[in-house]
Amino acid sequence: MKILKATLEDLETVSVLFDLYRQFYEQNPDIESAKIFIKERIENNESVIFLALENDNVNNKGMGFVQLYPVFTSVGMKRMWILNDLFVHEDHRKKGVAEALIMAAKELAKETNAKSLILETHSSNHSAQKLYDKTGFKKDDEHFYYYLEV
Repeated sequence: MKILKATLEDLETVSVLFDLYRQFYEQNPDIESAKIFIKERIENNESVIFLALENDNVNNKGMGFVQLYPVFTSVGMKRMWILNDLFVHEDHRKKGVAEALIMAAKELAKETNAKSLILETHSSNHSAQKLYDKTGFKKDDEHFYYYLEV
């Protein structure tokens, strides 16, 4: 497996995975909107996407991806990265793909002198929680998470 930072050349591969990711979260398939969304993120430098590919990737099919968004901490006066999307194609689960993608995200955080990587997961997503524990994430029991739909 190889991990690379996605560029516009990888748009098709990332878009297919992104659309599958959204379907996992019970969204309707919409590959055209997925392409537009991912293209805008890459062109505008609004996120960093790492893509996992098989070493002999002839068909340009991705194994998985992780998408990170930059934010800043005013108190810490540093960048942080939100690990917003992590997805591994069902054909490639249990092969270490998610862990490799998280390691790429950690390396990005180090390279950009970030304070931390942050993420959220559903309280019922025990397999993801195991992965995050395994890769060094700590559960925050001190803060509450709020959101406001507008």
